[in-house]
Amino acid sequence: MNELDELVNAPAKYIVGIGASAGGLEALESFFKKMSPSSGLAFVVVQHLSPDYKSLMVELLSKHTEMPVNRIEDGVLVKENNIYLLPPRKNLSSFHGRLLLTDQDHSEGRLNLPIDMFFRSLAEDMGEYAISVVLSGTGSDGTRGIRAIKERGGMVMVQDDETAKFDGMPKNAIATGLADFILSPEEMPKQLLSFVKHPYASAPETSLLPGDDNDLTRIFLMLREKSKVDFTYYKPTTILRRIERRVTINQLNDLSEYVCYLQNNPNEVATLFQELLIGVTCFFRDELAFDELRDKWLASIIEHLQDDEIRVWIAACSTGEEAYSLAMLLSEYREQTGEYFRIKIFATDVDHKAVEKASNGVYPASIAADVPPDLLSKYFMRRDDNYQITQKIREMVVFAQHNLIKDPPFTNINLLSCRNVLIYMQPVLQRKIFELFNFSLAGEGVLMLGTSESIGDMVDYFELVSPKWKIHRSKGKNISNINLGNSDPGPFIKGPFNTPLPQHSNRANLAYYADDRVLDRFVRSLADDLLPFTLIVNEKMELTHVFGDSKDYLAYPSGKLVQDITKIVIKDLSIPVATGIKRALSSNDDIVLTNIRIREVQDVRSLNLRFKTLPGKKGQEPLLAIFISETVKKDVLSASESLTFDVNQEAEQRIGDLEHELQFTRENLQAAVEELETSNEELQATNEELLASNEELQSTNEELQSVNEELYTVNAEYQGKITELTLLNNDLDNLFNSTQIATLFLDENLDIRRFTPILQSIFHIMEHDIGRPYSHLSHRIADINLAELINSVVLHHKAIVKDVQTVAGNWYLLRITPYNISDNMYAGVILTFIDIDQLKKTQLELQLRGQEETRRLATMVRYSHDAISLQTIDGKILTWNRGAEELYGWSEQEALQMNFMAFIPESELAGDRQIREKLKNGTPTPEFETRRIAKNGAVFNVWVTVSVLYTEDHHRELITFTERDIRSRQMVANNDCISCMHHLTTIVMDVQDAIILLDTQGNIMAWNQSAEKLYGWQASEVLNTNIIDLVSAQEQALTRDRIEALVSGDATQHNLKVQRLTKDGREITVSFSASALNNHNGEVLLIIITESHLI
Repeated sequence: MNELDELVNAPAKYIVGIGASAGGLEALESFFKKMSPSSGLAFVVVQHLSPDYKSLMVELLSKHTEMPVNRIEDGVLVKENNIYLLPPRKNLSSFHGRLLLTDQDHSEGRLNLPIDMFFRSLAEDMGEYAISVVLSGTGSDGTRGIRAIKERGGMVMVQDDETAKFDGMPKNAIATGLADFILSPEEMPKQLLSFVKHPYASAPETSLLPGDDNDLTRIFLMLREKSKVDFTYYKPTTILRRIERRVTINQLNDLSEYVCYLQNNPNEVATLFQELLIGVTCFFRDELAFDELRDKWLASIIEHLQDDEIRVWIAACSTGEEAYSLAMLLSEYREQTGEYFRIKIFATDVDHKAVEKASNGVYPASIAADVPPDLLSKYFMRRDDNYQITQKIREMVVFAQHNLIKDPPFTNINLLSCRNVLIYMQPVLQRKIFELFNFSLAGEGVLMLGTSESIGDMVDYFELVSPKWKIHRSKGKNISNINLGNSDPGPFIKGPFNTPLPQHSNRANLAYYADDRVLDRFVRSLADDLLPFTLIVNEKMELTHVFGDSKDYLAYPSGKLVQDITKIVIKDLSIPVATGIKRALSSNDDIVLTNIRIREVQDVRSLNLRFKTLPGKKGQEPLLAIFISETVKKDVLSASESLTFDVNQEAEQRIGDLEHELQFTRENLQAAVEELETSNEELQATNEELLASNEELQSTNEELQSVNEELYTVNAEYQGKITELTLLNNDLDNLFNSTQIATLFLDENLDIRRFTPILQSIFHIMEHDIGRPYSHLSHRIADINLAELINSVVLHHKAIVKDVQTVAGNWYLLRITPYNISDNMYAGVILTFIDIDQLKKTQLELQLRGQEETRRLATMVRYSHDAISLQTIDGKILTWNRGAEELYGWSEQEALQMNFMAFIPESELAGDRQIREKLKNGTPTPEFETRRIAKNGAVFNVWVTVSVLYTEDHHRELITFTERDIRSRQMVANNDCISCMHHLTTIVMDVQDAIILLDTQGNIMAWNQSAEKLYGWQASEVLNTNIIDLVSAQEQALTRDRIEALVSGDATQHNLKVQRLTKDGREITVSFSASALNNHNGEVLLIIITESHLI
């Protein structure tokens, strides 16, 4: 019983959260029309509802689905195959499969996003069993929520914006790139059921995809070729779960099929890459962590700044929310403390799409739930339905695509934030990244990690200063042999997802790395002896390899470590190198630049540059080699040679003129700047006023938008109700017209409200009479006070039913009933006139026919040979026919003066009283035999049939006695028996087979000559012997059953093969037929058996 209770009370395995707003009613109806009522899913619908309006969604949705539609009550358990609707003025959250309600906060400036709130709660509660569906609506509610659903492994469906009545919510959800399916509402149910019924979707949480190690390797290889990111050393469980989701969504069976699918669908590789890099972030995520950073650690960071510039690195910045949050935090801190320092924030991510979105700085309106109102108005501008970061904050942040594992880190960083990224990586990657972070951070620099992340075994390099929010401070220790180049942590094929691969596995990859190592050793051995100084660059002019001594040719600038060759080479080589690279890449030929002079303090060098494109394999990036060789050795210049390069007089004069012009231009520019500053101040004041006005307009617009959505929802529901009422009204009109019942509706003032057309045959009424008092009407009903009847119904609230006749002679059933509007509440009356003219005519005809039949019956009774009398319950005789006169000898006149008890012997009186009592109580009495006394005193037996008759008013009970002399009955029975014997004699004589007559017990009553010959017994020997004694032991039970079947009235038995015993003990086979002989009452008297010997 306990297991059954647990099963009944268990929450649904999958919960589908559906978010909708304006235009959502039509989408919901289309969705649930196609959804199976036994899908095994639970559906929770969250809408934007007016707080002052009672929603009709339960009634409207119930018409389009067989599933129960429930308005959510606090704490309700979510059960499968049910729909739950959010009530007005409430927010919703999910906890352990139950729905919890909270009051909405409508305080000033507070943006309420119920869909986002529920989706995020659903993601935390259900994990990968959470499904979100975003339907038609304005705004961006739901956009943040689907990020949480995807982060926890759930599935996201979005309505195709072309099918949405309002496309704001679908467009914003689609723009995140997180939607697994973009479909019309009609197509969603089929895809949803396919998803949840897939084997991997319904598998236990511990199951992982089966597949060959090579399949995973090929997937990682395709990802690296497409995105330049190697996922080998990411956490296996996370990676496999997200690959498993793609297998499920694409309805594939295993990894092998998915590998083929990836090879044939390049877009799926990009989709999988995005799936593995789901960046779930928001403004001021973990707000208390930002508060602690501001209150406890910013002052210490500012104190240790160099050159009054704070350098911040946001690693894995996703779409930029955290970078801008820190920019706003630092800007506010600078204003509040009055300390001046420049802010430079480097925000990087491996996903170029996320970086592009972050660079645009445009976010949906739903960020108002995360950004404090004062910061929202100060640092954002409203652009249609979105918010855009102000230029002031945008200029503080530099966004760039950057791979933490392969690309060089930034340097001299004061604050480094890398939150909720390292949890997806294995320790080998985590340690490498921490080494890079240690290299990047300046002394006393601060590192922020996610709350689920730790520093691991790098405790010697970082000090944990905030255990709760995982804030660390650099100890300033250097790590020897740190690798800042473009390298992987190890061979790609030796990943942690599997054991080391066998020798025959992935030979192409092994050969690829082996070749690279051999070539690298070969080139390095030749570099010092045979090769000039050589640089290897890619098509982006990024330096990848250096061969030879670089001190005379390369000079790294301070700050961030750059790879652009034009910024790394010495100044005099920058332009020639850039020119040569472009020419070599465009022409794909070798380019040689000669006699390039490099001037130093006292030296001049002449160089030759040769640019050569390197051959490569398909899929590899283009590379270019730059060979630098000296043609002239360094010489010391003489004094005269030095003068040759001095500026001459004309040049000096020209320089002086230019300086004079420059001074004049500067003065003019200064004047223009002062004028612009004055204008700028005025514009700034105007801009502040416009900003204030814009804030007010934005607030008003948001309120109007919210009201508009609520009004649209209400209007859609009312529209559905109006359609329903129109159909109902049409149904009523057709019902009234089809029933042909004259009906008149009167309101509470007894004015005419409505009538059916057929009423015009009774009342003089027209359409324009609606609204007039009914007393103004005239009618054709005879002999009736209609006003009195109506007033009686109004006063007592009880219906009146009456047959009425018109002056033309037509009959109607008049029914006057009160018009009920609720329990014990009435507002008018209804008069209905049902045509019963044909019924009245039929009743009259039946009455006349009944009278005629009564006369015939009376004649038949009067002249019947049976004694028929009608008596009261106490025996007074009311009628006495001729049969009674003949039987008893009393005339009718004499009998009517007598009591029937006088005709009953003393010994029979008690039985007669019992019969009369039974009849009085309604107990039927069967026919019976009794005795009577004739006029001459003779006592004789009669057969009596008795019954009860009721008068029309049911106040009087009468008894009819039908009596027949028993002597005549016995004579008839004897005649019947004689007839039967004659018939039996005929049968026995005519048939040559053995004939045996049995009574109902199976005893032999007759035995013909053929039976004597067949069995050897004479008739005298077997009479009164039971037939069972003449059959074999194994046939006795079957013979007994056949006799019982014949006695009970079953069908006769023909041509059956049975075994019999002869007198001499032989067992013979005979053909057996049997039938029953009944009397005139249907009772079985004899059984006739016919048997013949089978040879």
